[in-house]
Amino acid sequence: MLREFRAFIVRGNVLDLAVAVIIGTAFAAIVSSLTDDLIMPVLGQLLGGLDFSSYFVRLGEIPAGYTGSPTDYAALKKAGVPLLGYGAFVTAVIKFVILAFIIFLLIKAANRAMGRRPEEEAAPAEEILLLREIRDSLRRP
Repeated sequence: MLREFRAFIVRGNVLDLAVAVIIGTAFAAIVSSLTDDLIMPVLGQLLGGLDFSSYFVRLGEIPAGYTGSPTDYAALKKAGVPLLGYGAFVTAVIKFVILAFIIFLLIKAANRAMGRRPEEEAAPAEEILLLREIRDSLRRP
């Protein structure tokens, strides 16, 4: 069993996946910083000084011993107040769109560097269809 596990781990796909997860996690941290520290403040300023993280709806009562601000999303959440944080959701959606766009650009650049074009990727499917037609015609009596 240990031998099988070792064979599984040293497969190229598993190692590639592990590297991808590690790089993806680091890349997500960079995108989070880009979004939180650069894009969202500029976007908020363009929209009149709005801070998206402060957009929420309180769904429950504030505890009696709470001494913080009733408009501080993080403090209310830490105090256990049920909140609907749609501002945090908007920020997460913007982060996702930025991450997806950056990944799109990276894949596009990698394809260009490797000399691949989208129409070339479709070519093997056409070859497979042609081979199937040849096979089928050879099977006919």
